[in-house]
Amino acid sequence: MTDMAADQLQSAIAAKVQASGTSFYSAMRLLPVERRNAMYAIYAFCREVDDIADEGGSLEEKRAGLEDWRGEIERVFAGNPTKPVARALVGPTRDFNLRKQDFLAVIDGMAMDAEQAIVAPDLATLDLYCDRVASAVGHLSVRAFGCKEPEADDVAHHLGRALQLTNILRDLAEDADRGRLYLPKELLEQHGIPCSAPRTVLQHPKLKKVCRDVAILALDHFTKARAAMDRCAKQPMRPAAIMGAVYRAILQRLVKADWRHLDQPVKLPKWQKLWLAFRYGFL
Repeated sequence: MTDMAADQLQSAIAAKVQASGTSFYSAMRLLPVERRNAMYAIYAFCREVDDIADEGGSLEEKRAGLEDWRGEIERVFAGNPTKPVARALVGPTRDFNLRKQDFLAVIDGMAMDAEQAIVAPDLATLDLYCDRVASAVGHLSVRAFGCKEPEADDVAHHLGRALQLTNILRDLAEDADRGRLYLPKELLEQHGIPCSAPRTVLQHPKLKKVCRDVAILALDHFTKARAAMDRCAKQPMRPAAIMGAVYRAILQRLVKADWRHLDQPVKLPKWQKLWLAFRYGFL
């Protein structure tokens, strides 16, 4: 790729990331340009494989699309990918020692969604899912951030799970519309909720108790992630600190709302996002 073509590709990917409205955008913006572009490319990769799992199409088409991306990751590490986003990953993979196993884990996580609608997985399966779709992204991210300490992978492990569990608690209604329910089987049974159709589960009077228990799991992961961050250099960890603070604030709002109106989105006001970005990005 010529320098001009590479610049055009990076600009196009950055524009897509900004347009996505992701809560992570402000955290990415704090990074030096090469590391920022690495994060944009990682995020774009995640969106591409997530779209394969979530959008319409037959199971065979979804399998083929994800398998195509497995081959593309192999080509990234060989230095000859064909997809635009994959081409943008070549430099970051080389410069920041991104691991092939983490890219493949993300694809494996999307395959779990593509193969069948996940409904009330057991805790072990839920943890594996969170590891693949979130913590694996964290392992890629901490390397792109420039974190050198072994504890950085502990941050990825716990923060990824915390973020994904928060997403699950926030998106219950949206997931149910897709025939999915990520609340764990053990907690549903513990509170006397039969594992049936997702929308039926969401109407159960004891749903709040299950959600509160999952929130406790998420909070534990947030706490462990913060402890691991404190053992790492502060500056490279700033994007992770912002992401953790924003999502922990979302979790707090969910707990306060107590899952009374599942179809009403829970979001942070812009001023609070800006304050958290300032507090954890610059102070």
